[in-house]
Amino acid sequence: MLGFKSSKSQDEMLASEAVKALDAKSENEIVAESLGKGSLSGRMIFIAAAWISLLLLIGGVALDRVLVNTVTKNFDDQLEYVLNAMIATAEIGPDGEVRMDRALGDQRFLEPNSGLYWQISGKGVPDFPSYSLWDRTLNPYLDKSDFDIHIRESGEFVETTLRIVEQSTLLPDSDVEWKFIVAESRSGLDAQIAELRTTLIISFLLLALGLIILAALQTLYGLWPLRYVRKALAEMRSGQKRRVTAELPVEVMPMVSELNALLDYNEKQAEEARRHAGNLAHALKTPLTVIMNSATSKSDDLDEIVVRESKTMRRQVDHHLARARAVGRRVHNQGRTKIWDSLESVERAVSRLYTHVRLDMTGDKDLEASVERQDLDEILGNLIENAAKYGGGSVFITIMDGEKFAEVEVEDDGNGIPENEREKIFDRGARLDTGKPGTGLGLAIVRDVVEIYGGTVALEESEDMGGLLVRLKLPKPIKAAK
Repeated sequence: MLGFKSSKSQDEMLASEAVKALDAKSENEIVAESLGKGSLSGRMIFIAAAWISLLLLIGGVALDRVLVNTVTKNFDDQLEYVLNAMIATAEIGPDGEVRMDRALGDQRFLEPNSGLYWQISGKGVPDFPSYSLWDRTLNPYLDKSDFDIHIRESGEFVETTLRIVEQSTLLPDSDVEWKFIVAESRSGLDAQIAELRTTLIISFLLLALGLIILAALQTLYGLWPLRYVRKALAEMRSGQKRRVTAELPVEVMPMVSELNALLDYNEKQAEEARRHAGNLAHALKTPLTVIMNSATSKSDDLDEIVVRESKTMRRQVDHHLARARAVGRRVHNQGRTKIWDSLESVERAVSRLYTHVRLDMTGDKDLEASVERQDLDEILGNLIENAAKYGGGSVFITIMDGEKFAEVEVEDDGNGIPENEREKIFDRGARLDTGKPGTGLGLAIVRDVVEIYGGTVALEESEDMGGLLVRLKLPKPIKAAK
């Protein structure tokens, strides 16, 4: 006894130290654990980071296309403006050459190799270039009459790529088709695009980082109440608390309520096991005492006493074993059994034992009960066998679908049972007819097993057949939530 207390005290000390160790953990360590392999927080943050990155990548690419196209269009619009100004100021000189009545305003046209050029070309006449071309010329792209504006890129200058805008037109007092060309190096445009993209990438990276940090903080903060549940479980293991009592968010409270309900259920099961163990020990104590006293006194009828008391102990053991099996199957499984299938199986067995009895069945063939098949067979087997054994030769079984329960009525045409004795018949060892074989445990086992599953069994008088009516109510399976 002392050793047991010491062991229990040691377990409590270990559990208490575990709680203290949990309290002593820094928040950083808890966060690090929450982000580890298989972590719910880690999964949520990873999904958020992946989704944010994907969306920003798609958005960034789309925005890059829009901005690059906008900058390029602005670049081309400036070249077109110069081209239109050239055409507007161009005229034919006395010698048939083209000249402009006023100079273009951009100083780069006067600086050699400045990167901005213009040129006027005509078939059979010399080219009229800007000073910025110096000793080079631009190659017209248009070989046929086409008076639309054309934009293209050219690599005719080795050091740079040119962005070229050109248009063919006819000038007054001239039969020559003149080609007006304006070209500018892409280096300025490329520099603008590069700067734009750099700014865009940095901005989107910072935005992605900020959103991922926000998602991580939101996840950690949102799941933080689960750590209180963890702490409460450690406190329950140490014996400091019996239930989770902390005020938690409404999203977590259903889980906590189910956890507390599970703890209540386990305590109830443990108490029920202790009670039945005590009942069995108490039930066996008296027969063993009788046998020991008879053996000690060397009674002449010792053999009869041993047989009689052994039968009593066997009835008690059978009864408690049946309860234990039903409890075990109820704990580990949520049974779903078609009542009709079980009835057919029992009917075949009873018909072979009582060939003179007529068994009739009717009702919902698809109705299910939340009972394991083995237990349902035992319940129905006891009820139908009793009806066949003690009835007048006819048994009628009806299956009905109630609001909350599946109902089974077993009627016979026997003498029935007086109302004042119907409750006593459920006691262990009670017999309907001591002249027929049996242990008196059938209805007692039926009631215990039915109550374990949350059902009821009652005895009534059959109005149609005049004998006994057993009304059995069994819980229906719970429909899964959608």
